[in-house]
Amino acid sequence: MSRKRLIIIPPVILCILLPAVMLPLSSSSRDDNKPQEEAVLPGRLNDTLTNAMSTFGETAGMDAMIEKYLAQWEIKGASLAIMRNDSLLYAKGYGYADEEKGEKMQPGHILRMASVSKLITATGIMLLQEKGLVSLQDTVFGAHGILNDSLYTAAIKEKSKFNITVEQLLRHKAGFTNSRGDPMFSTRDIIRQFRLDGPPDHETLVRCILSRPLGYQPGTWQRYSNFGYLLLSMIIEKASGTDYETFIQENVLHPAGCYDMHLAYNYHEEKYPDEVRYYMHAGSDLCEEYNLSGRMVERCYGANDIHALSGAGAWCGSPAELARFVASIDGRPEVRDIISGESVRAMTEYFDPETYSLGWNDTKPTGEWTRTGTLGGTSALVKYFPDGECWIMITNTSTWKGPGFTRYTESLFRKCREKYSALLPAQDLFGL
Repeated sequence: MSRKRLIIIPPVILCILLPAVMLPLSSSSRDDNKPQEEAVLPGRLNDTLTNAMSTFGETAGMDAMIEKYLAQWEIKGASLAIMRNDSLLYAKGYGYADEEKGEKMQPGHILRMASVSKLITATGIMLLQEKGLVSLQDTVFGAHGILNDSLYTAAIKEKSKFNITVEQLLRHKAGFTNSRGDPMFSTRDIIRQFRLDGPPDHETLVRCILSRPLGYQPGTWQRYSNFGYLLLSMIIEKASGTDYETFIQENVLHPAGCYDMHLAYNYHEEKYPDEVRYYMHAGSDLCEEYNLSGRMVERCYGANDIHALSGAGAWCGSPAELARFVASIDGRPEVRDIISGESVRAMTEYFDPETYSLGWNDTKPTGEWTRTGTLGGTSALVKYFPDGECWIMITNTSTWKGPGFTRYTESLFRKCREKYSALLPAQDLFGL
């Protein structure tokens, strides 16, 4: 008589096997006309790129224009990526990633991208909608809302807050304003006002802000709100059952071919191995540390809780990988999108100048899309042009212009395109 043998798999082997069977959440409604990519985890794009791959005599004049621009604004370093029809033509660093160490900027360095993070968060919401886990028309608070925790419900005194929808958060129309300061950048005031023991976690911050009156009735106006995108980050966590960063990495970024994007931390000592050093503009004063320690710190290192921004502004990555992400949500056929064509159209639909697009700052009927981001020590611009070119630049230095600086970078893009677009190399650095 034969016996069945019991096979015992050691824990170490299980740790190797389990990731192979734990597939990421995927979209059941993606476009079928796009080529299927092999389910193989490739190397990180940032590990393969060097400045030498985008150094050509034909574009030397463009390099000179960019270097002059950085010198004019006293910017230590910047990274540029140029994509056309989902092919990465150009990826190059300028100036210093870390001036003190003499470390030159390379296209593989990662930088805080500030509010460009909102484009990533919006994509996560659209993916959850495709899976039937979230609807843009879902309410956020109350017994039938996604964030239906009793602590939030108890903090709400205005009935209109129960009418806030996911789409209103995405479009900055939920009623939240910065009349008492931006909740994501006024941690010190919130600690004092609500007599907290220290910086609030996300749940505590939401309860505090929900106790304040709205600035307008949800849906009747718009006011840019970082807090609204924190709520969207928490909605992603609630609907997916996992933490925000893990969900986005495994279901949005990795499928898009982006393997070196992370939520940034607050201090230079906490930076990722390939992350740059950040600098404030000349004349910038020291600030009180966000946690009321009494220390005076650089605005880019400790004045605000960057990591707590989550999906509102905490992502860091390279412009090259960010271009790969944009290629995965632009509706073009060359790179397979991670969301459906319907979701792409919803994110880029134009209504009027008074209506924010989903994740993007602005999308024009012509097909020109814009996403900006600004933090202490960082300025980021993603500009997608109607002819299929996408230019992305992120700096590691602030300017006194603050958020207004991106207008000058946009002007730089247009001048460079006019002179050098036709001279860009016929290559695809994504394919390395």
